[in-house]
Amino acid sequence: MPKTSRLLCFVIFAIWFFANVSESKPEVGIYELKRGDFSLKLTNWGASIISLVLPDKYGKLADVVLGYDSVKDYMNDTTYFGATVGRVANRIGGARFTLNGTLYKLDANEGKNTLHGGTRGFSDVIWKVKKYHNEGHSPYITFSYHSFDGEEGFPGALLVTVTYALVGQSMAIIMKAKAQNKATPVNLAHHTYWNLGGHNSGDILSNEIQIFGSHTTPVDKQLIPTGKIAPVKGTPYDFLQPAPISSKIMQLPNGYDINYCLDGGASKEFKTAAIVHDKKSGRVMELLTNQPGVQFYTGNYINDLKGKGGFVYQAHAGLCLETQGFPDSVNHPNFPSQIVTHGKKYVHRMLFKFSTKAA
Repeated sequence: MPKTSRLLCFVIFAIWFFANVSESKPEVGIYELKRGDFSLKLTNWGASIISLVLPDKYGKLADVVLGYDSVKDYMNDTTYFGATVGRVANRIGGARFTLNGTLYKLDANEGKNTLHGGTRGFSDVIWKVKKYHNEGHSPYITFSYHSFDGEEGFPGALLVTVTYALVGQSMAIIMKAKAQNKATPVNLAHHTYWNLGGHNSGDILSNEIQIFGSHTTPVDKQLIPTGKIAPVKGTPYDFLQPAPISSKIMQLPNGYDINYCLDGGASKEFKTAAIVHDKKSGRVMELLTNQPGVQFYTGNYINDLKGKGGFVYQAHAGLCLETQGFPDSVNHPNFPSQIVTHGKKYVHRMLFKFSTKAA
């Protein structure tokens, strides 16, 4: 074979090899961040939290996150345990919206509506590990995902990163997204189910909670916002003062699954969204965010779900506090906009501060 032909074959092979290597899918793995007896495990499947181990008021360690023993179980999960959800978290009514005069029809994966980004939302994809530093005073990991134009029906390509970091006895989560060629709705959320008594300690109904939201966005029978913004005072949704979840949950047919409009709205600075206290263990979790809303969900539909160590989770085995934009905001002009225009950045910050108190 002439040298020129051999050279040409080599060049073609090199181009094919590097193109396929660069486009190959990352493997699914488990990663740990550890600071003293404060330990966090994650997977790049759905950029999800697998476990978070904390001491109680006696110094006894426990995992306070519901989940599974195997990463494969997360791939078949329908509860969104520990996941990053998007491109638009929560629900979009009718699985459609209009933006700049164009009607977009989305994947309807909950009846006629879209939930947490569709059948294959961000919780059901493999994220790349962009950075991973498990040393020093503030270990962290950053996951990244490129969402293509038209994925699950959403317009425009979107580059997304999620960073988890341990700072002191706190966990910080920073979600960023940049629209690359079109305006698009973006509303990312974190979907861990918390049980401060330990993931296998039973239900969370005795937990005391305070939510810093004076209003909610009421929903219809399909859990789609009506467009109204209603005060919580005099309703079972009033947790402006700390109270046990059990003190009001029986007034509702299934439990809590509602968006609170946080006092102070969206801002660049942190504000407190909620505080949860488990008196038996003494563990306290304070959640701060820059987002306008938080979804309070009490795991109403968990039923005989086998979790870590073979423990079987039941209804109210954990609670979710999902900081977010308002649900279905793309169809309610009176809600804070979640539209991110080309070249602009979306930034969602959360800080989970953990502590203990004796009583």
